[in-house]
Amino acid sequence: MHEAFGYDWYFLRLRTTMEETSREAVATAVQRVAGMLQRSDQLDKVEQYRRREARKKASVEARLKAAIQSQLDGVRTGLTQLHSALLDVKDIQGSLADVSKDWRQSINTIENLKDVKDAVVQHSQLASAVENLKNIFSVPEIVADTQQLIEQGELLQAHRKLMELECSRDDLMYEQYRMDSKNTSDMNLISIYFEDVQGLSDELAKQLWMVLQRSMVTVRRDPTMLVSVVRIIEREVKIDRRMVDRKKQSGFIPPGRPKRWKDKMFEVLEGTVSTRIEGTQSVTREADKMWLVRLLEITRKYVLDDLIVVKNLMVQCFPQHYDTFNRFFGLYHNAVSSRVKELAAEDLEANEIVSMLTWVLNTYKSVEMMGHPDLASECDINALEALLPQDVVDDLLSKYVKTFTSNITGWLRKALETDKKDWQKETEPEADQDGYYQTTLPAIVFQMFEQNLQVAAQIDGDFKEQVLKLCLKQMNTFLIRYREEAVTYKEEHLRDRQLPQCYVQYMIAIINNCQTFKESINSLKRKYSQSSEPTDSDAAIERTLSEVAKEGCQFLLDEVFLDLEHHLYELMTRKWLTGSHAVDTICVTVEDYFNDFNKIKKPFNQYIKAVMQKRITFKNADERREGADRMIKEADQFKFLFRKLAAGEDTDRLCGAIAAIAEVFKLTDPTLLFLEVTTLVSKYPDIREEHIQALLAVRGDASREMRQMIIGTLSENKVTYSAVTQPIFKDIAVPTITNTMTSMTSMATAKLLK
Repeated sequence: MHEAFGYDWYFLRLRTTMEETSREAVATAVQRVAGMLQRSDQLDKVEQYRRREARKKASVEARLKAAIQSQLDGVRTGLTQLHSALLDVKDIQGSLADVSKDWRQSINTIENLKDVKDAVVQHSQLASAVENLKNIFSVPEIVADTQQLIEQGELLQAHRKLMELECSRDDLMYEQYRMDSKNTSDMNLISIYFEDVQGLSDELAKQLWMVLQRSMVTVRRDPTMLVSVVRIIEREVKIDRRMVDRKKQSGFIPPGRPKRWKDKMFEVLEGTVSTRIEGTQSVTREADKMWLVRLLEITRKYVLDDLIVVKNLMVQCFPQHYDTFNRFFGLYHNAVSSRVKELAAEDLEANEIVSMLTWVLNTYKSVEMMGHPDLASECDINALEALLPQDVVDDLLSKYVKTFTSNITGWLRKALETDKKDWQKETEPEADQDGYYQTTLPAIVFQMFEQNLQVAAQIDGDFKEQVLKLCLKQMNTFLIRYREEAVTYKEEHLRDRQLPQCYVQYMIAIINNCQTFKESINSLKRKYSQSSEPTDSDAAIERTLSEVAKEGCQFLLDEVFLDLEHHLYELMTRKWLTGSHAVDTICVTVEDYFNDFNKIKKPFNQYIKAVMQKRITFKNADERREGADRMIKEADQFKFLFRKLAAGEDTDRLCGAIAAIAEVFKLTDPTLLFLEVTTLVSKYPDIREEHIQALLAVRGDASREMRQMIIGTLSENKVTYSAVTQPIFKDIAVPTITNTMTSMTSMATAKLLK
């Protein structure tokens, strides 16, 4: 019935469609005919048009019938399949109803099968027990064999038997857990029976760790032993992974799992490296002052040797994915870093701080250690972190500077005290290769500076500059003390001029030391400073050295004039006029001193000068002539002496001043006195009014009016002198006009010792 209804509906719709199509076709045909018969000459072709259209119509009808037939066949097939599907659905519906009925009837039966289920579980456990029965009964024997293998060092075989024992125990526990996870008594029973297994595991682990602790030795003597240890650990890693996966599924994991022996292996290796680094200290500071240098050198050697062994041998004993070399490289770096941090925290002395920083900042990454060519291909030393944090380095440097400052102050004090003791010796000081007196003080001082600068240069350039500035600062303070001691030395000598016996020679050495100090300072700056800019201490040092030298020269002159004082007082006196040998004595004394003064380094010898003042008044022309002749004779003596001593310097003009004064005294015609004085003034334009007055007073025959006339005329026609001309009278003082002998003496002896 349903099928007939379907066909009727289909044909009804098909009929409707055909009617609509027929109407559309008629309308289209009318339009085509109208288009073909628009002209009268087209009527003759009506029959031709009709046949052509008839053929087209027949062709279209044929295709249409074929298409309709195909559609009808498809519809028929679809309806047949739908009918079959409907029948199948009805069959399934009936089957489901039967199953539902049967399920309701079998609920009680399923509940009655619980005993069967328990039997199946028990059967599974019994099957596992049967499978492990042999091992279960032989557990004591296997334990004993395993223990013996461990003691014999057969670690691979021992581990194999251990795995058998653990496998039997774990399977039994797993089945028990599946049957009744809350039954702890049975679990404990199994654990007690296999209690020796855990002990064997621990004992085997100890042996593994012992091998790893001696890995550096083992890899050289018996690398197979190390390989066996690594294989055992890799096995345990796999078992751990399998047990953890089973726990995720069942919730059960055997006791002692996961063992994490791989993690423990790396902990042991790290501890081994740390112990090896910490064990490098063989001596203490009390036993050996070079303890730190020795410790660092031993550490350097151990680390380098061990890393070369790791590269050449150790990496072959571990799986490639362990990245063995880089792991060991990091372990050694961390161990060394921890060790030097401990050392840096100790109370290090200054030289120990330098040794530490030099090693940390320079040696560690050099080709002598981590940057060694044999290691360069395996690691990047630039990626290493600093052994010491920068704040620790800064603290050490600050501590060194503080200690160095304190030490060098003490060293300089001791050096000066030692030099002062030498000043009291009865033997002359040593002379350098040029014959100049000197002491060992400059050499000692600058040897200390040189040593500390060399040490500072090992750390870095900036620190070297800092130490150099500190040395110069300390040098300035030291020179001030040196100057004070030189003054004290002179004052003590003046209390008893017989002591010390070599006062003059050591004072010359003190003066010469100033030049040596200056040269040494410049040498240090050229060698250890990259900057050409003057430091804050340069000017002060230069000034202090100049003052020490000048004062020392003045002390020497004081010594000369103390010896000449008695003889100088005889000049231009009655005793001198009647035949004194004062000038002879003066010349001999000056020549003797000058032999010592030749041991003074230039430019300090230019400071030696003499200023002498005495008094006399001639009574008559005979005395004036006799005194003038004596002055001319003694001027010749001085000229001969100073030509001999002055080493090429022009002294004739200085001695000529004495002869010029003598000519004023020798003049017999007072009316020509003005002319003679004028000649004197023209030769020596630095002569002053008080000098002329003193000169006329010594002559003794110039009236007051004549003196006033001469002075007045010279004042009106004052002669200026060139700065190039060496002044003679400039530094000659005339205390009073009445002390006419003072001026005379000044003119007779001014600057004879220059």
